[in-house]
Amino acid sequence: MSEDKTVPAVPLEKLVKKYYSEQGMKEWKRLVRDAYHRLEFDTTMHFLRKHLLRKGLILDAGGGPGRYTIALGRLGYHIVLFDLSPEMLKIAEKQVKRAKVQRQVKQIIQGSIDDLSMFRDNTFDGTICLGGALSHILDKNRREKAIDELIRVTKKSSPIFISLIGRLAVLVTELICFPQEIEIEEVFQSIRDTGDYYGGYGFAPCHFYLPEEIEASLKKRKVTILEMVGLEGLSSGHQKETNRLFKKYPKAWKIWWETHLKTCTHPCTVAISEHFLVICKKQSS
Repeated sequence: MSEDKTVPAVPLEKLVKKYYSEQGMKEWKRLVRDAYHRLEFDTTMHFLRKHLLRKGLILDAGGGPGRYTIALGRLGYHIVLFDLSPEMLKIAEKQVKRAKVQRQVKQIIQGSIDDLSMFRDNTFDGTICLGGALSHILDKNRREKAIDELIRVTKKSSPIFISLIGRLAVLVTELICFPQEIEIEEVFQSIRDTGDYYGGYGFAPCHFYLPEEIEASLKKRKVTILEMVGLEGLSSGHQKETNRLFKKYPKAWKIWWETHLKTCTHPCTVAISEHFLVICKKQSS
């Protein structure tokens, strides 16, 4: 977050679209720009390989510039990429061609994840909603509808992956990077008490989740939670130190990655992670 002190009086969805349109290629590069950011991507891919069926049609809901779409295409899956931002999808089209996975990408569609009405029930062999796309819906009813839609379009007994931006990690980030914002009620206190951030301070409007919040929401539905994963894990909030370890101590980095995989599903690690992943399976009846 930055020090912009004005919260624009603009519909929140437009603010989200505006933010990501301005990010451009930065968002495409975000997940691979250094060892710290690769933790989110590599950990997610580790668990996608673990839980996805060996083949099938996958919905990448809120997939932005297509980083996961391309990765799954290279693994042989067919994918439908769906995102709110036309600018992100333009980047995705170019990157899909560059990666030569056009045959795997069946459709690229613009829209909001709380309205997947163009897809029939039980269409996909797996559904992914990664990078915090669900977090960028501020209205609780719309978030709940989006969860229902992600489940509805997924085949029975198939996996659903939802990653969220963690509330506790954001509070720590405020302490480390933006201490001046702690006294701003609509930023720090709003996030602390409700999880809601309405924009205007350098990031798109967002609802920051607690693990127990999404867990309670999913338990109301016909899904079984398989795992919850802290994607940055014990490295959360330690970008500089993580990158230093990767660059200067390669043997130690291998041990750290092994440690990360051993600890990233611990409830405490999930709670403090910048992004955390919920993996569930749609029930068969």
